[in-house]
Amino acid sequence: TDKICEVCCSFVFRGFPALRHHRWLLALPVSASYLTVLLGNGVLVHMIQRTESLHGPMYLLVCALCVVDVLSATAIAPGLLLGLVFGWDRISLAGCLTQMFFTHFLSSLESTLLLAMALDRYAAVCRPLRYAELVDASAATKLLLFALVRSGSVMATLVALAGSLRFCGSNAIRHCYCDHMALVSLACDGTETSRAAGLAVIVCFVGVDIPLIFLSYVKILSAVFRAAGGGEERRKAFHTCGTHLMVMMCFYLVGSVTFLSHTLNIRIPTDANTFMGLVYILLPATVNPVVYGVRTKEIRGVKGQGCRMCTDCKAL
Repeated sequence: TDKICEVCCSFVFRGFPALRHHRWLLALPVSASYLTVLLGNGVLVHMIQRTESLHGPMYLLVCALCVVDVLSATAIAPGLLLGLVFGWDRISLAGCLTQMFFTHFLSSLESTLLLAMALDRYAAVCRPLRYAELVDASAATKLLLFALVRSGSVMATLVALAGSLRFCGSNAIRHCYCDHMALVSLACDGTETSRAAGLAVIVCFVGVDIPLIFLSYVKILSAVFRAAGGGEERRKAFHTCGTHLMVMMCFYLVGSVTFLSHTLNIRIPTDANTFMGLVYILLPATVNPVVYGVRTKEIRGVKGQGCRMCTDCKAL
């Protein structure tokens, strides 16, 4: 039975309650996904670093995205595997708050990087004559500072509010890692501020980043369709941008649903909510090396000395 949680308490993860006695079966797909994340993103980072022709702004953003994906998966996968295989599913309040910060901080960084990549493509396609002026070292430094300050300040506030709560009820977190609202829902009272902060985070990131990303890709497709000479070029542009948007929408949609399910009292079965939480972290980290690496002509064509960047691939 779940214990009563006192001050300085510890928590027990209770994700996938329907598989409570057979959770070890999930260890194989989780470990396979984690190894794929490490291998795929590691290879792509190594390839970009050692190939001089891939040191442009877009590929440096791809490299940063790979690093964030590896760190995001590492924040939850090792602990999850220990819980699935050995039953080590207990965590202290301090450990839970630490995991919560890094999980949400890295997810918000990924959102900023996806926005930056969309804006980079917009500048390359729609403002080609000013691209070098708009996207330079100064712009990259400002972007990095903006991403760190925005994500760090917002998530530190979110975690601080959660850490100030008093926990005197069940110590069972209905998730497989420390999600913000999964922890806040266990507090005795006074959760209105934390719930409002959770909604503010969604508005700050999803409400701002998604419209800008979508608008950038609409402008890109409009410019490419006007300039493309035939149906094959248009099909390629639509397929490339469509793939990027589908991956991004999966990231934002699943993340928003899991984040808001407790905040808005949306009744989602614990197994389904836990599964979506894993998909939110592991799926983008698994497929991003394919979407932004294998399917990119310059990266796919790198052999030893690399290859010359072409205008169309740089834009898309």
